[in-house]
Amino acid sequence: MKSSELRELTIKELSERLDNERDYLLRLRLNHAISPLDNPMKIRETRQNIAKIVTELNKRHEQPDLPTEKKE
Repeated sequence: MKSSELRELTIKELSERLDNERDYLLRLRLNHAISPLDNPMKIRETRQNIAKIVTELNKRHEQPDLPTEKKE
């Protein structure tokens, strides 16, 4: 998942993706504990995706609302 893809999504879509990624990470960890995964790098990739989504959400919450008109 690229950062440019995340910038195009709304906050609601980002929140949904975050929930989905966290659920996926949980399932990966449980499956890996029972029997080794074919590709354990999926765990790392999923953690990185979660971090990217959280970063994008934080950026949007920190941005001040820009005025619609310039004050003179």
